[in-house]
Amino acid sequence: MIIGIPKEVKNNEKRVALTPHGASELIEQGHTVYIQKNAGKGSGFLCSDYECVGAKIIPEIKDVYLLSDLIVKVKEPQPEEVKMIKAGQIVFTFFHFAADEILTQSFIKSGAIAVAYETIEALDGSLPILIPMSEVAGRMSVQNGAKCLEGSMGGKGKLLSGVPGVEPAVVTVLGAGVVGYNAAKLAAGLGAQVNILDINMSRLRYIDDIMPENVTTVYSNSHNLKNTLTYTDLLIGAVLIPGAKAPRLISRKMLSLMKSGSVIVDVAVDQGGCVETCKPTTHENPTYMVDGILHYCVSNMPGAVPYTSTLALTNVTLPYVKLLASKAEDALQSSMFKGGVNIFKGKVAHKGVSEAFNLPYSSLY
Repeated sequence: MIIGIPKEVKNNEKRVALTPHGASELIEQGHTVYIQKNAGKGSGFLCSDYECVGAKIIPEIKDVYLLSDLIVKVKEPQPEEVKMIKAGQIVFTFFHFAADEILTQSFIKSGAIAVAYETIEALDGSLPILIPMSEVAGRMSVQNGAKCLEGSMGGKGKLLSGVPGVEPAVVTVLGAGVVGYNAAKLAAGLGAQVNILDINMSRLRYIDDIMPENVTTVYSNSHNLKNTLTYTDLLIGAVLIPGAKAPRLISRKMLSLMKSGSVIVDVAVDQGGCVETCKPTTHENPTYMVDGILHYCVSNMPGAVPYTSTLALTNVTLPYVKLLASKAEDALQSSMFKGGVNIFKGKVAHKGVSEAFNLPYSSLY
C-alpha cells in the first residue's frame, strides 16, 4: 500500500505522524511511504533521516494526498486538506468530529474513510492511542496553568508550590481519567494543594489510594463543584466521553464563584470543552479573559513538545498502521479497530458523532 505522511498545517503543529523508524518498518513489509518535505523537521527528524530508510520525499502536500491510499496524520484535516481527500481513501488521525460539524459534513461528502485515533477502544474499554497524548496534555495543563497564574500573564500572581510560610496554590481537576490523573500527579509533585473530582467512585478510591496527602478526592456533584470553585486558583477541565461532545460542567455564571485572576485550562477543548466559556485557541495566542478569569484553551497542546509527542504517538499508532496497510478495509472490521471508524464512505459509523449532530447512524459491523 502507498502510505502518505503530510506536513501538519494546523497553527504551530510541529508533530509528525511517523518517525523514520516507523517508516523503516513499513517499507520492510513492502509498503511505499511518501513523506512531505520537512514534515518531520519540527519534531527533529530531517528529510535525510527518512530517505536513509527508503521513504520518498514529496515536495507538495497535494501530491501526498493524490498518490496515497492511506493518509496518516496527527491533527484533524484543515479545510484546505479536506478538499484534497479522495473518495475511498483512508485517513487515520485525531478527528474530534463531535466538536466540529463543518469538518464532519465535509468529510461525509468526501466519500473517504475516517479512522479516529481518539475513539479506538481496547478490549478493556481503554483508548490506547488517545492515552499517550492525554498523558502529555495532562502534564502540560499544569505547566501552562502555572505560567498563566503569573501576574505578567494576567493571573493572580500565585506560585503553584508556594514557599515556606506562604500557602501553595489550589488546583482543581475535573475528571480522574488519564488527563486528570496526570494533571493531579504533576500538580501534587510541584507542591500544590490538589482536588480531583469525578463521578466514578471506584476511580476516586484508586486515586485516593495512590496519590500523596496533598491530593483530595471529591465526588463530583453540583454542590461540591461550586464549593470547590470558591477557593480554586487553577481549574483543569479533563472530562471525556469517547467520540462525543464533552459535558458542560462549568457555566459562565459559575465563573463568578472564582476569584479574579484565577485560571482555567480546558483540555477538553478538542471535544467542545467542559467550560461554557471555552473556545479553541492557538499556541500563538493561547489565552483570553472572561469575567476576570484567564482561559487557556489550546486545542493541540501536545504540539508544543513535538519530539516527545511524536515518539509517544508513533509507539502506539504503528501497529494499527501496519494492519491497515496490509489488510485495508478488512482490518477496519477487526476487534483491533473497535470504535475507530467514525465515517465510512459517506455514512456516519460512530454513535457519538451521529448523536452530536442528529445524523443517521450506520454500523460498520
